Amino acid sequence: MSDEHEAAGPQPEPIRFFGTTWVNHDGGYALRRVGAGLGALVAAAAGAFVLRFGYEGLAVAEVGSLVNMLVVVAFAVCSALAFRRTWERFGSRSAGPADAAAERSTQSMMMIGFIGSLLAYALRTLTEAPGEKLRREEYEEAAARYERRRTTRTGNPAARKKKRKS
Repeated sequence: MSDEHEAAGPQPEPIRFFGTTWVNHDGGYALRRVGAGLGALVAAAAGAFVLRFGYEGLAVAEVGSLVNMLVVVAFAVCSALAFRRTWERFGSRSAGPADAAAERSTQSMMMIGFIGSLLAYALRTLTEAPGEKLRREEYEEAAARYERRRTTRTGNPAARKKKRKS
């Protein structure tokens, strides 16, 4: 069932937590950005708190300083890589099966480095809704293509009369 009042042409792609408010920065867009950023920071702090309990568990188990150091380094490296990967994903889309395979191979690293990913999300909300720039470029390009298609062919070409050669 289609909506008769739906606008013709390309529609903006919604962004999680923002919907389509990013198009005109209306509908509580600024509050959503603040809320999403603070939510990501709170989630990162909660995650760090949980990781602290895990680290203290290693200390109680007296596994040794080498294991403690390896755990800290692993979480730091995974968080840094997750931060970079998340930040880069705001500016480009995956482009095929090769990217899907790479995504699957780094999935565990992203889960371990979830704090870095949350921090990237929180920092991105300081300037825009995460992914807004990419979606805006795609939307404006689609709208321009639609407008060109709509204006270049007016009327029904089959109904035009053919010119006679004299």
